[in-house]
Amino acid sequence: MLKRQKENRLKGFRNFLREEEGMGTVEIILIIVVLIGLVIIFKTQLRSLVEKVFEKITTDSNTVME
Repeated sequence: MLKRQKENRLKGFRNFLREEEGMGTVEIILIIVVLIGLVIIFKTQLRSLVEKVFEKITTDSNTVME
């Protein structure tokens, strides 16, 4: 009986070590690095896009207010 409990605990521990659910810290850091790299590469395009969007919002809000 005691031997069986010990085997079950060991089996549970092995399963715990083999479990690969969730994201690790390394994966999250790599994703952040890639996103920062993309922002740096497309910085001018993103800036012009945001400026155009805000210009459109400003002009549209001015026509609504009139």
